[in-house]
Amino acid sequence: MSSRVLHHVTGRLSLRPPQAESLRRLQMALDTAPEMLDHERDVGAILSTLKAQYVTLEDFEREFPSLCFALATGVGKTRLMGAFIAYLHLAHGINNFFVLAPNLTIYDKLITDFTPNAPKYVFRGVGEFAINAPRVITGDNYDQQNIAGGELFGEIRINIFNISKINSEVRGGKEPRIKRMREVLGDSYFNHLANLSDLVLLMDESHRYRASAGVRAVNELKPLFGLELTATPFVESGKGLLPFKNVVMDYPLARAMEDGFVKEPAVVTQRNFDAKSHTSEEVEKIKLEDGVRLHENTKVELLTYARENGVKPVKPFMLVIARDTTHAGQLLSLLESGAFYDGRYKGKVIQVDSSRSGAEEEEMITRLLAVESADEPTEIVIHVNMLKEGWDVTNLYTIVPLRAANARTLIEQSIGRGLRLPYGKRTGVAIVDRLNIVAHDKFQEIIDEANRGDSPIRLKQIILDAPSADDKKESVQIVSEVEARLGLAGVPVVNLSPATTSGTTASALAPSPIPIFTTDAEKQAARTVLEVINKLEINREQVPTSNALLKPEVQAVIAAKVAELLRPMQGGLLASDSLLDLSVVVARTTEVVVQQTIDIPRIAVVPRGEVTTGFRPFTLDVSQLHLQPGEREIVGQTLRTNEQFVLAAEIGLKEQRPEDYIVHALLDFDDIDYTTHSDLLYDLAGQMVQHLHNYLSEAEAINVLDRDRRLIARAIHAQMMAHFWEEATDYDVQVSRGFTELKPCNYTTTAGQEPRSYRDTVEDLGRIRQMLFGGFKKCLYPIQKFDSDSERRFAVILERDAQKWFKPAKGQFQLYYKLGIEQPEYVPDFVVETDMLILMVETKKKDDMQTAEVQAKADAAARWCNMASDHAATVSGKPWKYLLIPHDEIIENRTLTDYLRFERKP
Repeated sequence: MSSRVLHHVTGRLSLRPPQAESLRRLQMALDTAPEMLDHERDVGAILSTLKAQYVTLEDFEREFPSLCFALATGVGKTRLMGAFIAYLHLAHGINNFFVLAPNLTIYDKLITDFTPNAPKYVFRGVGEFAINAPRVITGDNYDQQNIAGGELFGEIRINIFNISKINSEVRGGKEPRIKRMREVLGDSYFNHLANLSDLVLLMDESHRYRASAGVRAVNELKPLFGLELTATPFVESGKGLLPFKNVVMDYPLARAMEDGFVKEPAVVTQRNFDAKSHTSEEVEKIKLEDGVRLHENTKVELLTYARENGVKPVKPFMLVIARDTTHAGQLLSLLESGAFYDGRYKGKVIQVDSSRSGAEEEEMITRLLAVESADEPTEIVIHVNMLKEGWDVTNLYTIVPLRAANARTLIEQSIGRGLRLPYGKRTGVAIVDRLNIVAHDKFQEIIDEANRGDSPIRLKQIILDAPSADDKKESVQIVSEVEARLGLAGVPVVNLSPATTSGTTASALAPSPIPIFTTDAEKQAARTVLEVINKLEINREQVPTSNALLKPEVQAVIAAKVAELLRPMQGGLLASDSLLDLSVVVARTTEVVVQQTIDIPRIAVVPRGEVTTGFRPFTLDVSQLHLQPGEREIVGQTLRTNEQFVLAAEIGLKEQRPEDYIVHALLDFDDIDYTTHSDLLYDLAGQMVQHLHNYLSEAEAINVLDRDRRLIARAIHAQMMAHFWEEATDYDVQVSRGFTELKPCNYTTTAGQEPRSYRDTVEDLGRIRQMLFGGFKKCLYPIQKFDSDSERRFAVILERDAQKWFKPAKGQFQLYYKLGIEQPEYVPDFVVETDMLILMVETKKKDDMQTAEVQAKADAAARWCNMASDHAATVSGKPWKYLLIPHDEIIENRTLTDYLRFERKP
């Protein structure tokens, strides 16, 4: 039961590996010590049992069992909290939870994330909670709740309280408000919770308040057990750092960076910078100026990446850490003044600290919470000490610490706020994946600290579990049903092409039908027939469709060619079987090919006459291009890998006029020809130069053009691609084949697993890509692999309503789409034949339907289907349609024809 629920929750919530492992460890703890679920238990005995299970567990450090899950910032602790609650309710019937937040920021965030329909709702995907959503009770509304109402119906209740508020209430020996009498309950809300038999305590960022008076008060709730979540499993004391003794899961920052879940932090300085030769005020100003240079470069890189890849642009911002509120106010005045880059940042800076109140504080918080929005103007945030855990942003890229601190504190406090990735995963583009910490005066100190053995960036703890069968993977090759039905899996090809028998074939993975051919001679002949058919595909006059293979004159041609190819073997293999009738082999083989084929034409669009290409003139979008000059070379070094990068000028490449810097850099792109495009290139370069002159002097503009010419060229080229055109006198649609052989499917999967029935409900949705499915009657392959459960459910519908279907392998269509400057191959999810139509089908997550990539694929596929339909009309074939179906529409009680409403037309 608990394992089934574990897989269910892991899949439904799409947990990342560290989150899934944390949930597994909770399940393991409860399975190992089930008495944790009973108030009448021996806590010491439970500790002894679990210590044998977890080598890092020394003590619960409380009067009740309490387990700490230490996950690096950016991995997703709030999501894990939701997974804990969902698992405990579904597996063990627990309905009451008490969640502690360390401060108002996280308190508000938790309330939002536990509220249905919120953008980051933690239970999205858990069907049981969609019907019966948990009731969220907070420290602000608990005394207004009708507590008795939902208990009869097993209502799930999540109590979210701010520990800092409780701490303030107990100062001076006062009793917190939660402990005061409520007439409607006949008791205090605290005592009501303490009397519950199934209360579980969850502590977010528990290192912030582990020994506070508020926590000591909350401990009197006597929960079944506690679950602590933190990125830093230790507390500071006069004796140094004291590590938690109840850690059962440790996934440190170094692992998160290595696994690609967060940005790569890097420390930045100027080449040959000597802090001792500058006053502290000068160092501060240099760091701010270089921070802005990095910020503006990053802004351009992010915009270019978005345009090149067709994704939503990210607006980066810079974080400045001030010494105190007075210093923060001085920085605000400087950064918004005309003396700092000519006042370009006026209205784009916010000061976040305790000096604001009333309307100013509300405006500050509103702007801070909206800092990720492209419409919000803030580019620089100044803070003193308010931005602690819980400030959940993905677009922080540059940090300028101006507060005195040792290197370790700088690393821990700085990077924690900027590690989250805007696209949810690494892009492979260094600048898009990097967090810059500008620390000229602490550069070497930070590098040395990061290279220490106990650095949070380097520190790793690897605990090996028992070997699992899931650890071993294998590559399998699935051949089509044509080969399976003919009995040819593993039979080598003769003469025409090399053998294609590497990997495990379908016959080893699923029961095959009774083969038509059983003798070696028959199989060899049938294999050769398939090879001859493959060569005949290009002869459209003779075989315009696969059905033409059944014509007697075509079969005679095939038989003659097969006999010719097999003649060298007459004295050997074939001579041993005098009963071989080649015409029968040809007839039965072609019959199977026609039955087990959907005619996919090979289509190419070829320009007729002269082809011309170019770029239409346009006005350059320079609104996000505000590069800044710099006299010194900026050098940075990533803290994990120690790789260095520079932001430097290209020495010695002085041009006669400013526009030449850009034009000569643009000519490095293969698709730009100077003779054809020179007027446009100088027009665009002139627009950029004029833009630079709007906020820089002549010398400063040359400085930027010299240093950043290639960055500017990339930004301009990305915009040019949106205005690219290609024209020909006319276009010919050329169909080189009326049908094509089904390619083998190559999959990587868990070794030794048996294929599952496609009808089986999958509990662990996160592992569906590792599974193989069989049991099909209408699929053209005996085994298929699905990328999502939506695909599996659609296959159930196809098995019921289609004539035949399959999931195409890469290269089956040779269909390409345009995405930015790239033209990747598009492999649709399904190809389906019905009585009247052939369908190309894509099932897609609803939230992804309008993305640039999905729309580009749909446009290309719809055009291809239109051309395929035109061709089919000339050979009495079936028309093609392209369907783009949202995942939440795939329900088994619908028929295939219901989905024709999702047709995408060219």
